[in-house]
Amino acid sequence: METQKETLKHHEESQEFLCIASDAFRIFARHASMVLGSAWTFASAILIIIIWGLTGPMFRYSDTWQLIINTGTTIVTFLMVFLIQNTQNRDAKAAHLKLDELIRALKGARNELIDLEKLADEDLTSLEKQFELVRKKAELNGNDSGGKSRANLAESATLT
Repeated sequence: METQKETLKHHEESQEFLCIASDAFRIFARHASMVLGSAWTFASAILIIIIWGLTGPMFRYSDTWQLIINTGTTIVTFLMVFLIQNTQNRDAKAAHLKLDELIRALKGARNELIDLEKLADEDLTSLEKQFELVRKKAELNGNDSGGKSRANLAESATLT
C-alpha cells in the first residue's frame, strides 16, 4: 500500500513539473515571438548581415568567416521553428474554440461542425464536397449564402 502512495506522489510531482515547464515555455514563446517579430529585431538582423559582409575582406572571405554566418543562421532557424510552431498551435486552438462557440450559439448551425480538425482527411474531403454542392446550388438559384438574390445585393449596393 505504501508503494502505491509513493508511486502516485511521484507521478503527481512529475506531472506538476511538466505543467510548470510547459507554462514556462508558453510564456517564453509568447514573449519571444513578440520581440523577435518586431521591426527592431529585423533591423538588427540586417545590421548583423551588413557587418558580417563588410568584415569579409578583413578575413579574406575565409571558410571560418562563412561558417560563422552559416552556423548562426542555422541555430537561429532551428530554435525559431519551435517558437513559431508553439505560437501557431496556440493561435489555431484559440481560433477553433472561438468558432466552436459561435457554431454552438447560432440557431440552425450544425453542431457536428464543432471540432472538425479532429476528423480524418477523408471525412473532411467529404464535408468539403457537401459544401461545394451547397454553394453551387445557391449560385444556380441566384442566391448568395445569406439568401439574398444577386439582383437584391446589387440593388442594396447602389442604394448605399
